[in-house]
Amino acid sequence: MSLHIRQAVLGDADILYYWDEKPHVKKAVSNDGTTSFEADWEDELASQDDSMEFLIAELDGNPIGAMQIINPATEPSHYWGHDVPPNLRAMDIWIGEEAYLGHGYGAQMMTFAINRCFDEAEVEAILIDPLANNQDAHRFYKRLGFVFVEQRQFDEDSDCFVFRLNREAWELRSNKLLA
Repeated sequence: MSLHIRQAVLGDADILYYWDEKPHVKKAVSNDGTTSFEADWEDELASQDDSMEFLIAELDGNPIGAMQIINPATEPSHYWGHDVPPNLRAMDIWIGEEAYLGHGYGAQMMTFAINRCFDEAEVEAILIDPLANNQDAHRFYKRLGFVFVEQRQFDEDSDCFVFRLNREAWELRSNKLLA
């Protein structure tokens, strides 16, 4: 089976709404595990620009997951704050279909997204913010080289751990894998 990652389009809104209602996705986006992401996917997908993009991962043509990559300094919601340095990226990732969890597709998706971010020479680091109670996500990001930075409350339902991956650490890890 071949994993393919492509730019998300308006036609992907239905699958994103469907995934939002999956119990494992709700568990990853809200501390109580019952709240959906509540995105207006048509608006989100239509507003992609230099500050924000959505990607869809497909396995043999079937969507299995999604990723969002943002420039936290310029994206309109200022989720990460108003004083974020311009040389960072932030991302979210989710596998929408339960059958594809635990098969390495998330690691492939993250590797793709990390490389995409670091293809931009000015990007120094990537931020990610899994929920503080999501131990599986913490282990996953640490395996990829992300380092814990702080615990942070982004809003009333987002008690998160912030992790950071510096370019140098990723390059060192990538070089070791190639050796």
